[in-house]
Formats: sequence, C-alpha cells, structure tokens
Amino acid sequence: MAKTNPAEFMRQVQTENSKVVWPTWPETVRTAILVLIMTTILGVFFLGIDTVFSSIVGWLISLA
Repeated sequence: MAKTNPAEFMRQVQTENSKVVWPTWPETVRTAILVLIMTTILGVFFLGIDTVFSSIVGWLISLA
C-alpha cells in the first residue's frame, strides 16, 4: 500500500468531508421521535415477555 504525505492526506480528508450530507433539523426531530416510539414499544414488549416468563417460572417452582 502506497504511503501518502500528510498534505495529500489532509486534502483527501477535506474531499471526503465535503461529501458528507448532514440531516436537516426536521429530519433529526422525526428520527428522534421514531427512536423514542420504537424504544417504548420494545420496552413494553419485553416487559410483557418478562412477566409471562416470570409467571411460568413461578408456577413451575410452586409445583416442586
């Protein structure tokens, strides 16, 4: 692999950095809301699964 000098490296970094597309504020807010909704749904789902398994394990222990 060919080595590049520091100046060439910095030019390459600036070129790649100019290609970055940052999200707009509405896109950021929309994504944050979606993340909050999905984490809430998953939290409720795993709470339900945990409650069911806890009940099953409690029932099995009571049989012993």
